[in-house]
Amino acid sequence: MTDTPAGGTPEPVTSDAGGAVLPATVRGVPARKDAAPVQQLLELRRASIADAVAALPALGEVDLADPYGVHRLTAIWLESRPSPATATAYHTDLTSWLSWCAARRLNPLAVRRADVDLYKTDLAAEYAASTAARKLSAVSSWYRYLISNEACDRNPVAAVDRPKVDRDASRTVSLSRDEAGRFLAAAAADDQPVRLRTAALLGIMLTEGVRVSEVCNADAADLGHNRGWRTLTVTRKGGKRQALPLAPPIADALDRYLSDRATNSGVSTEQLAGPLFVTGPTGPHHGGRRLDRWAITKLIRRIARQAGIPSWSELTPHSLRHSFATLSLDAGAALRDVQDAMGHADPRTTRAYDRARYSLDRHPATRLVSFVATHDGDLAQ
Repeated sequence: MTDTPAGGTPEPVTSDAGGAVLPATVRGVPARKDAAPVQQLLELRRASIADAVAALPALGEVDLADPYGVHRLTAIWLESRPSPATATAYHTDLTSWLSWCAARRLNPLAVRRADVDLYKTDLAAEYAASTAARKLSAVSSWYRYLISNEACDRNPVAAVDRPKVDRDASRTVSLSRDEAGRFLAAAAADDQPVRLRTAALLGIMLTEGVRVSEVCNADAADLGHNRGWRTLTVTRKGGKRQALPLAPPIADALDRYLSDRATNSGVSTEQLAGPLFVTGPTGPHHGGRRLDRWAITKLIRRIARQAGIPSWSELTPHSLRHSFATLSLDAGAALRDVQDAMGHADPRTTRAYDRARYSLDRHPATRLVSFVATHDGDLAQ
């Protein structure tokens, strides 16, 4: 499956300084306040959102000067999302819907439920149920915002049945205990120039269960000490800040990476600033840019392949987060502790990982084979 909008053309994407994937119309705008005053940063992001909205299809003539026009309201709707990453996701999902409307010469402010039902059918042919449901939810949110500002009469998505998402099923491929050990060993033994960064980064992702956006957005200033622990404070969904304790081996790997980076930069470790994890020099590029999720995905798969993990090509950053949950539960951690560590507001989200673990490890197939083999010989022969 791809991220190509149904009935439309995928928009070029890149990553901003905060690691969030942005459309081409928003590229180059920092998501954090590293290098600009807060007000200047806000104005830059507001301008980039306005440009992105102006490029949306099917909305007619652009008039951002009208305070209650559809373009201006759409820009405010995106800007009011709780994080840049959420705004990016909503922009992508809205672009998908508007591209679909444009391809059929439909006015999105005059469509009916039947049109959305057809769009839902097209989504089902291209995306997983969870992705299709998310896209419909984003579009419904947009219509609700327009209605609340009297820019639209009805929400055509409201009565549409959403794709059923099985909370017990997950397509995410995760690591077994043995694979996780081999993965960390391969990261530590990597022969690339950025091997110290690799060991620290992947160690944190696997043992802390962080989201890829959280580690991409982390800064050197987010490191600290508390109650004898080396800590990394990450920004969770909704903007909540949470300090995570780093296990001693991971903290040591991180300190080795930071020490090496400081030496190469000609500064002390305490003087390091900006992104916690940065790109290394490649070709004409000197490096030093904030890592993005695509670079991390490629890194995970390369290390997993070196570790001899059969599913290496299917692994994603979320695979490490999923592995953190299942392996922590295997190790005897309480479900509530895993929930808190992962930043889940709803315990049902964490229980889904537990159910996925149970369905594989407790499946009666292995016991049945052993039972039958005692009577009929070794079935594997």
